[in-house]
Amino acid sequence: MNREFWDCGKVRRVVCLVFGICAAALLTGSCVERGIERVEAKMERTQKTLAKEVLRFHVLANSDSEEDQAVKVKVRDAVLAYMEESMGDELSGVADAEETKAWVESHLHELEDVADRTVEAEGYSYRSEADVEVSYFPDKLYGDVFFPQGEYEALKIRLGQARGHNWWCVLYPSLCFTDTACKVVSDEGKQGLREALTAEEYEMVTATSDFKIKWFFFGEGAD
Repeated sequence: MNREFWDCGKVRRVVCLVFGICAAALLTGSCVERGIERVEAKMERTQKTLAKEVLRFHVLANSDSEEDQAVKVKVRDAVLAYMEESMGDELSGVADAEETKAWVESHLHELEDVADRTVEAEGYSYRSEADVEVSYFPDKLYGDVFFPQGEYEALKIRLGQARGHNWWCVLYPSLCFTDTACKVVSDEGKQGLREALTAEEYEMVTATSDFKIKWFFFGEGAD
């Protein structure tokens, strides 16, 4: 009788232990899932705000050949140089995203001419097409600034058949890097983001790992 009672007690303890482990796993899984959902929801809201305040730049190469990819880089550099010089002369003060977009839309033909001349100088005859349109962009890290995936307005330049790997950056605020060895966002670029976003949103896109962990576990109530 005592042995039977003892055996039942052991079984009960094992069952309780297994149940406790399963319950803990379920609770942990639930907490992790809620944490992920909080971060994703916050990132989605930040992306929508960010999309209203930036203008991105997208260049699609004619093909993935080494030559066409080299032409893409030449076009990128030429267009950025033209915009820096011309837009700076025509716009007084510091332009915001809407002013930058308006300037780009009124100079699409000039931008195409710059691209076409660059292509011709490299010995090719295909033409370019420039437009401002809404495009989907994947997650992208510009230096130490993170842009969540989503739809953004962008100046898009298609070269020839536009079937090659592309290159992108942010025209406003200026987060374009032509030197891949040095990708540190300038103070001016960060200031533009800081003015466009709330303090919390700005911290989100320039987040340290500590901030992301804080958001994951504590959500919007975290200090």
